[in-house]
Amino acid sequence: MRRDETLMEPGDQHPSCFVVVRGSVEILRVANDGETLVQVIRAGQFTGEANLLTGRAAFVRIRASDDGDVVVLDRDQVLRVLQLESEISQIVMRAFILRRVELIARGYGDAVLLGSTHCAGTLRLREFLTRNGHPFVYIDLDTQQDVQALLDSLGITPADIPVVVSGGKVVLRNPTNEEVADSLGFNIAVDLGAIRDVVIVGAGPAGLAAAVYAASEGLDTLVIEPAAAGGQAVASSRIENYLGFPNGITGQELAARAFAQAQKFGADFLIAKQATKLPCERRPYSIEIDGGRRISARAVIIATGAKYRKPDLPRLAEFEGAGIYYGATAMEAQLCAGEEVVVIGGGNSAGQAAVFLAATCRHVHVLVRAEGLAESMSRYLVRRLEATPTISLRTRTELIALEGNGHLEHVTWRDAATGAVERRDVRHVFVMAGALPATDWLDGCTATDDKGFVKTGGDLGPADLAERQWPLARSPHSLETSLPGVFAVGDVRSGSMKRVASAVGEGAAAVALVHRILREQGVVEPQH
Repeated sequence: MRRDETLMEPGDQHPSCFVVVRGSVEILRVANDGETLVQVIRAGQFTGEANLLTGRAAFVRIRASDDGDVVVLDRDQVLRVLQLESEISQIVMRAFILRRVELIARGYGDAVLLGSTHCAGTLRLREFLTRNGHPFVYIDLDTQQDVQALLDSLGITPADIPVVVSGGKVVLRNPTNEEVADSLGFNIAVDLGAIRDVVIVGAGPAGLAAAVYAASEGLDTLVIEPAAAGGQAVASSRIENYLGFPNGITGQELAARAFAQAQKFGADFLIAKQATKLPCERRPYSIEIDGGRRISARAVIIATGAKYRKPDLPRLAEFEGAGIYYGATAMEAQLCAGEEVVVIGGGNSAGQAAVFLAATCRHVHVLVRAEGLAESMSRYLVRRLEATPTISLRTRTELIALEGNGHLEHVTWRDAATGAVERRDVRHVFVMAGALPATDWLDGCTATDDKGFVKTGGDLGPADLAERQWPLARSPHSLETSLPGVFAVGDVRSGSMKRVASAVGEGAAAVALVHRILREQGVVEPQH
């Protein structure tokens, strides 16, 4: 390389890793106001961060600051090193992850989000970019000074908010998550035409575990995820009963680690794409996604999980993202610091949310329909709620009304035991009650129980198999659905424990069964 030679530009769709043998290179952030030095990489060091795992486009410039020599490794070569060399893998993975953390902290990404804290679309996009670990700059139009000139220069009106400026060039007005993902190149490295050994639908704990084990065992693995890795677990502010983490871990941290781990072993992720149909009769299976594209798979693992049941309340949809939330992360906590809030639900997620919010909120009211929490919440969380003076547990109580103008301002709840009705000035409600399976896309293709959760293994009776015309002499495997080679794991599965640890176990166990299916199909598997 020669001094001032550019080795990589922002937007390059196939970024490489440069190992500096002699000389040095500069990592530069490029913006409208010029270049900003991020880091200097010297002899014996290497470039690269998490986009070499994801396959996403580059968003920094790399330029030689001296004459010298570099070794160039493309993404496939980097992944091969990570999989084969354990000591090198530990160093490189740590560097990649910490560099991405630093880029996020300094806002050195290729996206700028302009929005308002009172706008549901802004919260949605902030969560989408944050959960996907993508660095971005957030400009709060409510508090930032002198933004009108910027809005005028881009031709942005209040009706356009939120706005994402991608790569300093593309202006997306009130975009969907899918439009942002496409603009930022989230999925450019994914080959949609390949026949995969296994396609995993859903990247919650069960899906991520399946991806890690499948990819590490050499299976050609693709994960389809409509939002971001982590699923419902991301709403958990701190999981303290997960094996190996005595101090607890947030759902976001757990998901991010598993996501990187699966990518290290070569699993592909299709982000912000929804599985819309699983045709029952086709072999290999052909999963339809948004836009009508189809992805072929020899085996399928359904890990779409469950979503919180929405209360039957007038105006609920109007306030979603503007006072009604289905997760309690640091982002939501910032919105309601110092205020009175309501948490609806009696499970562990609700308990974790209440304890987390109590650290920054003036008061937390936990509303449950039941007589108490003993049957639905872990004892350690019940004790913590009881010991926190800023948390009030209101049993046999339910929300009956929401009020506000553009944002939630007042709530009304009713005590079923006494009939007493109370109206409070509350601007933030966290809904974490009940569970509905995410199975609409299956369109009756697999047998389900009376609540819509997918039946597997021994729960499939003769009538279920006869109705779905089970074609094999053998019975379904333990996690297998009424479709041969299609498995269901985690919260979406009938009879599952609805716990992170059990979901992870089921995801791993399903991969062992996938190997059996591939052998039945006569597929020659890789040696591992």
